Amino acid sequence: MRLAANPDGVFRYLTAGESHGPALVGILDGLPANLRLDVARIDAALAARQGGYGRGGRMAIERDAVEFLAGLRGGRTLGSPIAVVIRNRDYETPKNRALMDPLTGGGEPLTRPRPGHADYAGAMKYRHRDLRDVLERASARETAMRVCLGAICGQFLEALGIVTHSCVERIGTVEAPIDGEWDDESVAASEVRCPDAESTRRMMEEIDRAREAGDTLGGRFVVRVDGVPPGIGSNRQPDTRLDGILAGALMATQAVKAVEVGAGADVAELPGSRAHDVFLPADDGAAGAAVRRASNRAGGIEGGMSNGEPIILRVSVKPIPTLMRALPSVDLRTGEVAPATVVRSDVCVVPAASIIGEAMVRLALTGPVLEKYGGDSIEETLDNLRRSREAAERLFETTGGGA
Repeated sequence: MRLAANPDGVFRYLTAGESHGPALVGILDGLPANLRLDVARIDAALAARQGGYGRGGRMAIERDAVEFLAGLRGGRTLGSPIAVVIRNRDYETPKNRALMDPLTGGGEPLTRPRPGHADYAGAMKYRHRDLRDVLERASARETAMRVCLGAICGQFLEALGIVTHSCVERIGTVEAPIDGEWDDESVAASEVRCPDAESTRRMMEEIDRAREAGDTLGGRFVVRVDGVPPGIGSNRQPDTRLDGILAGALMATQAVKAVEVGAGADVAELPGSRAHDVFLPADDGAAGAAVRRASNRAGGIEGGMSNGEPIILRVSVKPIPTLMRALPSVDLRTGEVAPATVVRSDVCVVPAASIIGEAMVRLALTGPVLEKYGGDSIEETLDNLRRSREAAERLFETTGGGA
């Protein structure tokens, strides 16, 4: 019997927790046993999410670190569900304890919704009279747990030779000259996670101007996935197509408004002769490769399946909706025009969003990879991958390329 929430019966994850509640909680179910985890790398991913020029005061309070509650022993996965927790230090303040204690929390209700936030729609959906009951879960603080779970999945994918990268391509009006490849060290050295030094400087100046104006900025980041074998994903049904799975995961991230695969929106103006990636004979010495590509406009995905090229995803993020110079709103309790609620916030979250987006790609990719290669232990998964590659290399040996 298959659970409705887990149609493939292989891999799933859940998160729970409020922004200023006691903690964030996550569960990963379906990773194979015997995968050794580097906890320091998970904590490093959490720290990277908290960084970035334009972040607000909350990041000076939290010191995110993962605690394992289940599914790990001696640093190795057991094959059972992995349960983790990240404590919210901000909850320890008397003010937030009074507001958010699970049993006694209360306080004056928030009743002025922010344009662009979940406040109003959530209040109508759940019949909440206090917008805090919506915004606490809708807050991007929840993404700390997604980054944590994504970092675990990233180590699983790396064991199979699949590696993710991310960088910032645009903030506000400043766009960096990013092609399909970039230097990860330059990204890490940039305060906005942009590998181009001149663009980094201009992006920071743009953020400074927005801060002075009490405004916020959006932008665009890029995620690249190297080492994905051909055939991940499927053309069987719409919900098994890899591009749909990845785009859906990214669109499920707070503030994301658009996702492009490969050439993305640019293909709308290209003729077919320039929109596709032609096949060429493989280079001499290219083990197991029958052909190569002249370009990668498809972004590594064709027909809902990976094609062996790097997967390229561009993700556009809107300016966050909490402005220090509040937008106009209406008090839902009185019906009077009033400025929107102002809570502690950031000026620009695009650098952090690139970390979160990379985590979402890892989480979304893990399911299709496990569906393809399976295995109750990492040894079995690696063996299945090896045999699959060997079979692919032999596919045309006896036919000379024909059927």
